Amino acid sequence: MQLLESTLGEMLERWAFKTPEKEFIIYADRDLRFTYAEFNDRVDALAKGLIYIGVKPDDKVGIWAKNVPDWLTVMFATAKIGAVLVTINTSYKLSEISFLLKNADIHTLFLVDSNRDSDYINMIFELVPELKDHPRGTLRAKDFPELKNVVYIGQQKHRGMYNTAELLLLGNHIDAIDLESLKENISCHDVVNMQYTSGTTGFPKGVMLSHHNILNNGYSAGECMKFTSDEKLLVCVPLFHCFGCVLALCAIVTHGATMVITEDFDPLMVMASVQKEKCTALYGVPTMFIAELNHPMFNMFDLSSLRTGIMAEAICPIEPMNQVMTRMHMKDIIIVYGLTETSPGMTATRTHNSPEVRATTVGFELPNVEVKVVNTETGNECEPNEQGEICCRGYNVMKGYYKNEEATQKAIDKDGWLHSGDLAIKTEDGFYKITGRIKDMIIRGGENIYPREIENYLYQLPQIETVEVAGVPSKKYGEQVGAFIKLKAGQNMTEEEILDFCRGKIVRFKIPKYIFFVDGFPMTASGKIQKYKLSQQATKLCRERGIVVE
Repeated sequence: MQLLESTLGEMLERWAFKTPEKEFIIYADRDLRFTYAEFNDRVDALAKGLIYIGVKPDDKVGIWAKNVPDWLTVMFATAKIGAVLVTINTSYKLSEISFLLKNADIHTLFLVDSNRDSDYINMIFELVPELKDHPRGTLRAKDFPELKNVVYIGQQKHRGMYNTAELLLLGNHIDAIDLESLKENISCHDVVNMQYTSGTTGFPKGVMLSHHNILNNGYSAGECMKFTSDEKLLVCVPLFHCFGCVLALCAIVTHGATMVITEDFDPLMVMASVQKEKCTALYGVPTMFIAELNHPMFNMFDLSSLRTGIMAEAICPIEPMNQVMTRMHMKDIIIVYGLTETSPGMTATRTHNSPEVRATTVGFELPNVEVKVVNTETGNECEPNEQGEICCRGYNVMKGYYKNEEATQKAIDKDGWLHSGDLAIKTEDGFYKITGRIKDMIIRGGENIYPREIENYLYQLPQIETVEVAGVPSKKYGEQVGAFIKLKAGQNMTEEEILDFCRGKIVRFKIPKYIFFVDGFPMTASGKIQKYKLSQQATKLCRERGIVVE
């Protein structure tokens, strides 16, 4: 596959010229629709508005919002003027947004009013009290010297902030030639996007991604699903994460297809939107698909238009995968594996792979990407079925971590290989299986235990919907094995039944010492389960139940 050499703005303009009347973005719940030409015009207007308020090439523009209609307008507008869009996790609280504003050198911040239990407006006023005293365009924030503008996404007015409607009007003061001159100086290898790693351990790091990184990765993912310009992709995953703004958006814009977007994940809204717009593709993490399949109104919706999609972030058990392929008609669904640092995809299954392969592996290399598994101690490439760290090299590897050369050199070796931190094996027929996270490994009395191995074994029990294995702190052994189990609706099991299933079948020290039946799991906003929080919960649960931790 030949690599694309376009910028994000050039790709949008290509379709705005070639298929101007084709729908690009749809919000089915409010019947809001943008053709490629309409959206491109709106992007240009916002880009000129950004120029008017002083945003320059390489300036960092943050966006702190769920999947609102102007999220993508901001993404393309910053791309067209050579600024860098910094995507911000919608779950961030005060300390986290404070860290990011400083670490990313945010020049202009776009935000909505709130998300769930987080009041963004009050938080930003608490962090930047100067907003209430400085007219728009004159902000001088003591704690955030780089921050010059805050923009509210919507019509409402807030002290010291612009809103998007005003920016669109202010753009009329900028001549189109000024925008064109900026566009001419942008290279596809420039950084266009910074995404912060989820920070499940320690402070998050800003991953710098170029137009070249994300457009080619999205295009490759689309090719793996056999995308055409006729696709309608339902996007219910967060746009601030690579899954949304690369595997979804960039797959669509490189194929000239259509996105149907929901602001949040709601299984009912997803199914209603699929039916209304006759979507052909759907993305999600396994828990999303399971929520849709188990919804009491599932059978009321016609999902027969679906054909393909991506399941990512976690391996899906075989039975739910089979149900997605049959009951949801997604016979061509694929798995994509990677991380933010790889833009994000490095491997993927293909539509012709068997359901078992798509449920138990993460496929093989994407085009133009090299992948290998190396011994974590020697650095030598592993033999088939030998566990090691999965690494990749190619166009998809990030430009580096922002202002963190030490971490960049640790992640990318001198030969250009990106070390993922994930453990994997390569099967004899060339498929990769992710076996765990190096940092998630449980060390019990000197024995190395990989949670994924135990999870895969327990998934054979039909009563289990989701299982996560994590270490429980132990004075005697360092760590013990804890299993956190969510049962399917209407199912019941006891701890003893779980233990009986394990005894004599898996080695004794891998059998869970502690079993917790739970209703849900602590997650990042992008759907990753935070195992370190499970470990913390285990200690608390044992204390509450009077269990002595050995």
